[in-house]
Amino acid sequence: MFTIEPLEQPTPYPMSTTASKPITIRVLKIFTLLLFFSSLSGCGYNSIQQNDEAVNRAWGDLESQLQRRGDLVPNLVATVKGAADFEKETLTAVVEARAKASSVTMTPGMLSDPQAMQRFQSAQGALSSSLSRLLVTVERYPEIKANQNFRDLQNQLEGTENRIAVARQRYNGAVETLNFSIRQFPNSMTNSLLLKLKPREYFKADETSKALPEVKF
Repeated sequence: MFTIEPLEQPTPYPMSTTASKPITIRVLKIFTLLLFFSSLSGCGYNSIQQNDEAVNRAWGDLESQLQRRGDLVPNLVATVKGAADFEKETLTAVVEARAKASSVTMTPGMLSDPQAMQRFQSAQGALSSSLSRLLVTVERYPEIKANQNFRDLQNQLEGTENRIAVARQRYNGAVETLNFSIRQFPNSMTNSLLLKLKPREYFKADETSKALPEVKF
């Protein structure tokens, strides 16, 4: 009589851990990166850089308006120069102030330098002051005031001065936001360890350019 012996069951092998280790390591790396970026956001890393870009953009807008004013000066001088007996001293001052203002430049990387900002402000203030003197002196010359080309240039200059004032205000507002963001805790720690940004300088109107020159008739 034949007997049927049961088949031997294959011996189960333990699950290999070598394949799961790389997966676990990758998961840990991803989690660590997510935690790192989350901590950066909470410490102001992204907001500080955003504020820094806002300052650079506002400075670019201000520079653009200052450049526009400088571009108007040659045409304005040429128009006034055609008038008989116009004060050459006044025109010379405008031309020289414009040349100096054009030679003193500021890059975004120099906005934290108080001396560089002071030189730039002084040059722009001297140009503002000389242009104010020119426009007041023109009041003595009815033939210049009646010149359509001069009136157009004067209107453009006045509009540009208004835009400069607005651009300066916006720049200073952006600087205030950035300077505060890198000083408050915990942003200050993030900045000192990673970004190392310095406070930006405000652009202030030159005090001498605020007072209009007195012209006696």
